[in-house]
Amino acid sequence: MRWYEEFDRERAERFPQLEVRCEEPMCSHTTFRIGGPARRMALPAAAEEAAALLALAGEREWPVLMVGNGSNLLVSDEGLDRLVILTTALDSVSVDEAAGIIEAGAGIRLSKLAVAAMEHGLGGLAFAHGIPGTLGGAVFMNAGAYGGEMCQVISSVTAWLPGRGVCTLPREELDFSYRHSRFSNGEGAVLSARLTLQPGCDSAAIREEMEILIAKRRASQPLELPSAGSTFKRPMGYYAGTLIDQCGLKGLTVGGAQVSEKHAGFIVNRGGATCADVTELIAQVQRRVKEATGVTLEPEVRVMR
Repeated sequence: MRWYEEFDRERAERFPQLEVRCEEPMCSHTTFRIGGPARRMALPAAAEEAAALLALAGEREWPVLMVGNGSNLLVSDEGLDRLVILTTALDSVSVDEAAGIIEAGAGIRLSKLAVAAMEHGLGGLAFAHGIPGTLGGAVFMNAGAYGGEMCQVISSVTAWLPGRGVCTLPREELDFSYRHSRFSNGEGAVLSARLTLQPGCDSAAIREEMEILIAKRRASQPLELPSAGSTFKRPMGYYAGTLIDQCGLKGLTVGGAQVSEKHAGFIVNRGGATCADVTELIAQVQRRVKEATGVTLEPEVRVMR
């Protein structure tokens, strides 16, 4: 019996209320707008349902991928022979204004979370307002921008871990580093997180800071075209976009994929780009930058097959 046939049977018995989509196009769930169908996509309505589904998948050894906004994913044109668990319904948020604490579900958009913090006069999260991902994905990769990183504000994470089930991990156990956490190694899945922020801040000042950062993004990044954000991690001592630009690679195109003419650190979908187009373009950029500068560029985008 194929894994998805077993899943269909188990789902009917154990999760009769669970929304499941068959052969769901992943291009509808990634900011690149690229990707073939997921064999099965489950949309749990609560963290408890997601955890139970993860536990069953672990027990049965089904291939699983957790997805939020898909803002850092490049999915195969052939699709994914996996159970994709979409976290967008896990978007609860509660605020303890006096203590400066926010607790939120993995599926909440960072923009919504930053606005909630601003409205309650909690400082320290303005940097995340323009990051086009969810809290779960941001914890997964320790997302950051404009000098801020999630590791600066995350105090604990509630996750499902193989062999342990649902547990809450303090920041010290999250192994945060540049664009990395313990979850980046494929260990477990984020269900929710607690953030500790600065109470008593001026909401108007926070809003102004967010507006300034959004203006910077719009001026320098190709937000008008589908992409997965910065394509490469920042090499030690360099900026990837600067190296790519210096090598004359702005505008380099493979099929529908292009090195952005606005910001060389982005590869964009000019229309009809495939996963194969993007991966070939990434390889060409890596090769030419290495030949010209000796620097090896490491992709920040996760390629899923």
